[in-house]
Order: sequence, then structure tokens, then C-alpha cells
Amino acid sequence: MQEIFKYFPQLEPDLIEELEKQGQLKYIPAGEILMRTGQYIRSTMLILEGMVKVFRENEDGGEFLMYYLQPGEACAISMICASKMEASKVMARAMEDTTILMVPIQVMDEWMSKYKSWYYFVLETYRNRFEELLTLIDQVAFRNMDERLTFYLQRHASVHQTNIIQLSHQQIADELNSSREVISRLLKKMEQRGMLILQRNTIELKNLDI
Repeated sequence: MQEIFKYFPQLEPDLIEELEKQGQLKYIPAGEILMRTGQYIRSTMLILEGMVKVFRENEDGGEFLMYYLQPGEACAISMICASKMEASKVMARAMEDTTILMVPIQVMDEWMSKYKSWYYFVLETYRNRFEELLTLIDQVAFRNMDERLTFYLQRHASVHQTNIIQLSHQQIADELNSSREVISRLLKKMEQRGMLILQRNTIELKNLDI
């Protein structure tokens, strides 16, 4: 119960007790897939430890980053898919060793009317994910690639709380739906401007706001 209260202090004590009774703790090692495209979701997940990446995957296996989930957050898409009994259209992978609390669908709907704190938590989860997706759409639709790359690096650094980014140029290109050559050229220009330092599969940010 202490772990749940630590990351979800906005939830009322009675609800935290129910979460402890009804929820199922699950440990997910880094790199493991939690949710697949086409999978039917019967519970939502609350993040207690670690980090989860939510993304779309194309036919060639390329990944398009949507957002990250950290401790104290829940997956809005799993909430929607579980409540409507629909198949997922996204993937989710543990980026670190992760502990999640699985909440079954049968209690999710009941709690919406029973506990105000759960009702507001669900609304806040939807709102936060919607705002993140709007920001992402703005970057894709209205920004050129160098601006998108800067935004991507800032976002990655902010989420991981470090200015050292351990990704290859190809990994970045895949997530930005670009080519390795374009990303490498833009990163080299940014290095020449003193914005970062390039090393093998590592980028050290210098003059980007984190």
C-alpha cells in the first residue's frame, strides 16, 4: 500500500486499499513487450517503478514514439481499450526494469462512480496523454526535421533526467521516420554549433534546455 500511496497520493485511502486487493503486481524486465498491436486488453496498468515506451509500429518494424509512462502515471490507451473491449492499436515496451499494477476492467467502471479521486485521475490521464499527442502532431505537421530532432532530444533528456543520450543515429532515425543519413547530418551540424557532442552511440547535450 505504501508503494501505491507514494506514487498515487491523490487517490483516497479506501481506493488505495481496493487497488491493493484488486490489483495485480507485475514485474516486467527491461525490453519486454507489455502490449501488442491487435491484443485485447482486459486491464489497465499503473506504473509503480521503471519506464514504459508507448509507440506505433509499421509493417517493416519501424517504431514511432508516442509517449513515455513513468511512476505515478497510467496508460490511457489501455484504459480505453479495456473499457470498450477493443484491440490495442499501439505497442508498449518496458525501457527499464518496471513494476506495474494491473487493474481489471470489472472494477475500473465501478470505481468511476464510487470514487471521485479515481474519476478525476482517469480524466487527468486522458488529458495529459491528449496534450502530449497534440504536441507530437504539431512537431510532425508543422516543424522541419531539425526542429523535430531538437524536440526529440530535449524530450528524451527530460524523461530520462540526463543529458547523455545512449541511442544510435539509426534508432533516432527510426523513431522520427527519417533516414540515418539525414539524422547524422543534422546531428553533425548541431555539434558544430556547440549544441552537443557526438560519440559512438552516445550524444551528450550541451546547450539544449533539459
